[in-house]
Amino acid sequence: MNMKINVKYELKSLIAKKASSLKKVCEILGHRKNEQVSPNNITNKLRRKTIKFEEVQDILDVLDYHIEFVENKKL
Repeated sequence: MNMKINVKYELKSLIAKKASSLKKVCEILGHRKNEQVSPNNITNKLRRKTIKFEEVQDILDVLDYHIEFVENKKL
């Protein structure tokens, strides 16, 4: 089974589930990393599909989620 995940829509969905916004997530992320994290920059990376795996992990951490790799079961 080949499932492609659209990171942009998955992150937007998780942010909405947490009743948050990308701006709030970026503010928290900026405080944690002690650097400026711009919502526009993240949006552009998502749109261009150039966001780094580590950046996605950091965003998910702010939202209290994580990525899990599960081995496919062969029939």
